[in-house]
Amino acid sequence: MSPRRTLLASAILLSSLHSALAAPRFHHGKGDLGEVLARMNDAGKRLRTITANLTYTTVTVLVNDQSTEYGEFFLRNPRRPEILIHFEKPDPKMILFKKDKAEIYLPKINRIEQYDLAKRSGLVQQFLLLGFGTETEDLKKSYRVALEGDEELQGEAAAVLELTPKDPAVAAQLTKVEIWVSEGSWLPIQQKFSEPGGDYLVARYTDLKMNLEIPSSKFDIRAEGARRVKM
Repeated sequence: MSPRRTLLASAILLSSLHSALAAPRFHHGKGDLGEVLARMNDAGKRLRTITANLTYTTVTVLVNDQSTEYGEFFLRNPRRPEILIHFEKPDPKMILFKKDKAEIYLPKINRIEQYDLAKRSGLVQQFLLLGFGTETEDLKKSYRVALEGDEELQGEAAAVLELTPKDPAVAAQLTKVEIWVSEGSWLPIQQKFSEPGGDYLVARYTDLKMNLEIPSSKFDIRAEGARRVKM
């Protein structure tokens, strides 16, 4: 996965994780978007930390190519987010979001790529802003949000949300995001990010835990002798 895709997919993934906390299960029809968003919103207000196993699958339609990355995800302080994504295979890689910075550590070449998100006016900054708002009204300011119905995924009933960007500049890079939210736990269990031309990314996460204690040292990349490159 390219650095651009890695950053974009990571940021979108985070945009749904802030809403992940347990809530009572209910059965709904396609017209209950308001209730789904309200439950997600209430859950997000109680969120402090998240840990999860993470799987990213990238599909390039034109050449019929598919690749999958496996790793772990850590989030702390949703209001002032600190995020670490640690891919373990096939190629080790760490991605850190902290304050207005992002870093990608590539251990095979012992290099850390640094991104100043405060100065980026592109998609990553917008997704991060949406991702850590506690109110779903923030989501609706930038996306047309629709409830597509129910679907069973990984043995769980899930509400399927479809987000369509309102900003033409965003839509030129990302046509829509689909999120599968478990109706048992109100945790997203899958996201699909569709790009113009048909390429897409699918993010799945399992063994997701909330509000565990995560030390601040987890959100630092320590790489002795690594070369740092500003991107």
